[in-house]
Amino acid sequence: MSAAAISPNLFEAARLGDPEAIASLLATAQPDIRRYARATCRSSADAEDATQEALWILFRHVGTIRSLLALSAWLFSVVRRECLRLARKAGLMPAIAASDAEAALLSRPEADLRLDVAAAFEALPLHYRDVALMRDVKEMTIDEIAVALGASRQTVKARLHRARALMREYLTR
Repeated sequence: MSAAAISPNLFEAARLGDPEAIASLLATAQPDIRRYARATCRSSADAEDATQEALWILFRHVGTIRSLLALSAWLFSVVRRECLRLARKAGLMPAIAASDAEAALLSRPEADLRLDVAAAFEALPLHYRDVALMRDVKEMTIDEIAVALGASRQTVKARLHRARALMREYLTR
C-alpha cells in the first residue's frame, strides 16, 4: 500500500477517532488492500472476503496503529492472515509459501488447532502468558498491558515477541 497516498494529518485524525477521517482512510486504503488480496488469496471470492475483513479490522483497530509507516505492513499482515484463514476453511493449502511445519499445522482440523494453541499458551512461563493473553485474546493495546502489569512498553513488547516465538516453536515442533 502506498503510504504516500495517505496524508499524515488524515492518518492522525483517523487514529484519534474522527469518523470522516476514518471513512476517508478506508476509502483510500481499499484499492491497495484489494490488489494485495487478489495477489495473495487463491480465489477472487476469497480476495473480496479478505479485503472486507481487512477493512473491518482497520476500522476497529486504527487507533492502535502507531505510525503511518507501520500501516502498510500491518494491513498486508492482516490480509495475508485472512487469506490463510479462508484457504484453511476451504480445506485448501494456503497459496502463500509456508514452512513444512507451518503447512502441516495449517492443514489440521480447527478443533485440534484450538487445543494445540491452548496447550501452547499453557506451556508459556506466566509472565509471557499474561502478556500474550492480554494482547492476542483480550485485544488490549501495548499501553493498556503496560499499565495493567506496571511495566514499560519496551518490556511488554519484548515479552510479547518472546511469547509468540515460544508459541510458534511449540506449535511447529
